[in-house]
Amino acid sequence: MSTDASTFDVTSPAQYAHGIPHETFAAMRATPGLVWHPYESSGFWAATRYADVKAISMAPKVFSSGIGHTNLWDLEADALEARRSIIDTDAPDHTRLRRLVSKAFAPNSIRTWEDTTRSIAAELLDAFVERGGGDWVELVAAPLPIRVILTILGVPVEDADHLVELSNYLVEGTTDRPTLPPDAFGNTTPLRLLPFASPASHALFEYGERMFEARRAQPQDDLVTQLVQAQDAGDRLSHDEFRNFFHVLVFAGNETTRTAITHGTMAFAANPDQWARVLAAPSLADPATEEVLRWATPVLHMRRTAAVDTELAETAIAQGDKVVMWYVSANYDGEQFADPFRFDITRSDDAHVSFGGGGPHFCLGAFLARMEIRVLLEEMARRNITLDQTGPEIRVASNFVHGVASVPMTVVR
Repeated sequence: MSTDASTFDVTSPAQYAHGIPHETFAAMRATPGLVWHPYESSGFWAATRYADVKAISMAPKVFSSGIGHTNLWDLEADALEARRSIIDTDAPDHTRLRRLVSKAFAPNSIRTWEDTTRSIAAELLDAFVERGGGDWVELVAAPLPIRVILTILGVPVEDADHLVELSNYLVEGTTDRPTLPPDAFGNTTPLRLLPFASPASHALFEYGERMFEARRAQPQDDLVTQLVQAQDAGDRLSHDEFRNFFHVLVFAGNETTRTAITHGTMAFAANPDQWARVLAAPSLADPATEEVLRWATPVLHMRRTAAVDTELAETAIAQGDKVVMWYVSANYDGEQFADPFRFDITRSDDAHVSFGGGGPHFCLGAFLARMEIRVLLEEMARRNITLDQTGPEIRVASNFVHGVASVPMTVVR
């Protein structure tokens, strides 16, 4: 059972500048079986229901991350290899790469960075309050996660603005109107060989390679040194593996948490009763964090490719077919979440898929993101900060990242 989605469109980036096309996703969820969504010269199976996203996530041998990568579009063989990161691998390579760095992102390790995160959050919030408000993204949501991940990596904090700029250009690469010329940042690599088809990836690769050489010559107590020295049964990261790992850590450790913080703050401003609950009981910061993550769904989708002929939701899927998990649809599936369009920090059905639906590709940085959001909420509550959105947000026209470029906020108490 399947349905052609010729009347549906969830891939045009421009529509996301106005918000998530929730009505379209609801219609797709209500359609029996999986929906075949035209895209470029072919198309993909759209998995929009929570149960189907979970099923795909938990079957990596059937739904591959390495065959064809995780982009919506297809890549040539040389581009597949040039752009391959831990996100775009299957076992045993994925298992090896994840094992090399998993200790650094385990809960016990992340807890050692909580005081640092709290200090950064306090500094940013105090400055925001002192000026009476401003662009929440620029002043708080963007600098907090990038400063934390750069501290963990060992990157000089004074380079944070530059790496935020590069991350912004990477997101722009998922829109229909990228502004960078192909030779920006001195790039000479064909764009099809670069992540996000962006010359900003070239700049981030070069930055990572300079860090690699610096830490190889003079090791420090940081994550880049761990990556340089990473060893698993005598195996080390190759040159391409290191630079793609560094690229993923900077981008994912910055952009996705920034997006969650921004949407979460907008949701609290629009639902002051929910923020009042946090002020009255700061221990609610933990469940509030989970609702922020569900509500925001920073990464809208991920692709898999069928490694064998299979079936899902009574739909026959042929080997080689693309299957796309729409996390933003699954997180608003009424079959899983009661009244999903209600922002409710005390909901019990909080098993969102913002970090993936489980399985080996569950987000490596999940514990770090949760900690950063929770600490920020706690520090806001500690200062009795209540925010009001004073103007419309400017959303990013991307079908991959649920980004917000800016949003004005003012301190009302």
